[in-house]
Amino acid sequence: MGGIREYYNHDVDDIVKTILQDYDKKRDIDKMDVVRQPDRKAIIDIVGKLLNIFFPGYYRDRVYKSFNDRSRLSVLIEDALYNLKKQIEIVLPYDPSYAQADECALRERAEELAISFFRQVPKIRAYIDTDIQATFDGDPAAYDKGEIVLSYPGLLATTVNRVAHELFVLKVPLIPRMMTEYAHSETGIDIHPGATIGKFFMIDHGTGVVVGETAIIGEHVKVYQGVTIGALSTKGGQNLKGVKRHPTIEDNVTLYAGASILGGETVIGRNSVIGSNCFITTSIPEGTRVTIHNQELQYKNGDCITFNVDDLGNC
Repeated sequence: MGGIREYYNHDVDDIVKTILQDYDKKRDIDKMDVVRQPDRKAIIDIVGKLLNIFFPGYYRDRVYKSFNDRSRLSVLIEDALYNLKKQIEIVLPYDPSYAQADECALRERAEELAISFFRQVPKIRAYIDTDIQATFDGDPAAYDKGEIVLSYPGLLATTVNRVAHELFVLKVPLIPRMMTEYAHSETGIDIHPGATIGKFFMIDHGTGVVVGETAIIGEHVKVYQGVTIGALSTKGGQNLKGVKRHPTIEDNVTLYAGASILGGETVIGRNSVIGSNCFITTSIPEGTRVTIHNQELQYKNGDCITFNVDDLGNC
């Protein structure tokens, strides 16, 4: 029995030694400096605090107790701002222009960026308010706006994206993508923080929706589940960085379930409707309705095969 234990311990020691040696290859995966890594839980917590700030009558953080709602919100805003500043300070060196900055310079810049973001909160809330209205107007299954705020994944995804987009515009590294990927994991909706989205945006059902980094979406646009607003090709890899790779969707456009709109030069003209499962790689003039011609369905009952369900009775 002792020999088996000794043999086992030898194997364990050998495995540990082998894995530790694997860290010496100086690859990206081998980095061990966790001090300068953003805290994912802290980023998610900031998102939660912002939801409380955006929807004070719907979300409530029970940590902050006060007889006066405005006092409670004042503390919450300061807390969220402080924590966002801390995370921005950590991620700034990921931007090469800050790689050599000292702690003092990073702290000051992080404070400036956090303040700049929070000055945009009223604007973000104004856009979110239009998204709620668009969702209520566009979904007869919605009984009231509170139901939309508390339960609709489309609104959650677009709300987080509007936060992340403002940070993206401010050129804050990492954090915007961490926020949208958190929303992606919660809702199944993947919107890159670089995407520009106008007012009155509605995502109905939502699962499987993808919106790429350089997409531009106008106002009063309605998107159903499984829609892709993506790139035509990414074979160029990093050489395509900064190039407009994703479509422009103009005002008052509806994209039905499963539609794929691809390419940086593709423009869907205002007041157009793109039907389910359409695959679009060229621009569509305004006021156009695009649908796939009904495919023939084959019906089989025993040995009888027909293309008309009514003919089955005559077999």
